[in-house]
This record gives sequence, C-alpha cells and structure tokens, in this order.
Amino acid sequence: MTDTTSRPLPASTEDDHYGEISVELLGENREKLVVSGERIPTVTIVRAPEAEVDDHIVIGTRDLRHLTITVGGEDATIKPGKGKLRRQTYRVDVHHGGLHYRLVPNSIPFSKLTRDGKHLGDFSSDGDRRVIAEWQEEAGTPEPLDAAIGYALSAAFGTGGQPMWMMLVDAVSAALP
Repeated sequence: MTDTTSRPLPASTEDDHYGEISVELLGENREKLVVSGERIPTVTIVRAPEAEVDDHIVIGTRDLRHLTITVGGEDATIKPGKGKLRRQTYRVDVHHGGLHYRLVPNSIPFSKLTRDGKHLGDFSSDGDRRVIAEWQEEAGTPEPLDAAIGYALSAAFGTGGQPMWMMLVDAVSAALP
C-alpha cells in the first residue's frame, strides 16, 4: 500500500556562500526539522513525542527537556530560552565541538547569530521554514557549521522580536475601551 498523505515540500534558500540550503519538517506530527545542503553539515532538531506542542513555534516547543539536536550526525546540546517579555529570553544556545552558538533577536524581523560571542550574521524567518541570512562582512567568511546551525535555529524557532516597550504599548492599547 502506498502512503498518499501529503508531505510539505522542503523550503529552500540560496545562501551567498553555501548555495542551496533545504529545510524540511518531517514526521507524522512534524516533530523533526532537518537542514541540509551540499556544502554544509546536516542539522536535525527533534521534538520528543510527549512534548506539549506550541503552534507558534515551528519545532513545537522551547522546552529543552523535549528537544535534541545533532550536527553532522553528532550529538550537540540545545538550550532555548523560555520566550517571555524581553527579546533576550527568546535566545537559543547550541554547544557543539567546543563552540558556543547563540541566536538571539536583535530587531523586529532579525536575530543575530554569534559563535563564542562573535557576531557572524543576522537571520530572518517568519515561520514558513524559509530563512534569509545576512552575513557580517567584518566576521569574514562563515564556516559551513555556522551556516548550518544558523539556518536550523532560525527555521525551528523563528527570528526577531518586538522590544518590550512596544509590547507594553500593545497590551495597554488592547486593554483600553
């Protein structure tokens, strides 16, 4: 018997340094996000089946107890922030091969990617698995690992965030008659 359930096509993007990069959301419950390309290592982020799913997050959760990540087939550590009022709480940290990566919102549409504190580039993704990377020229050419992790985190968790003052204004105006 042939499986006829529709699977979303991979979203792909053309990176200035690494060519076509594909983002796929796989699994019966869309619990597995895979980022791959000919010139980057494959990154896979998986949500555990028992996780409570938040529809506002592509991978479905920010709970680190229910997430795993592999980079080029090797285990890595992922630690998303809780995602509360301040932009900083939407950060996502990854430790792999002695390196520390962080993706954190730095404007409404963008999040910056750092490696060991060095700003590598700004990423934008609005939840459709399509990711745009703007690499920082001052940082030099990004490594394939930089691109793979930046695209994976941006696709899985989204990017950007409103400043706290803007969220407060929205909350107050919504409360007014």
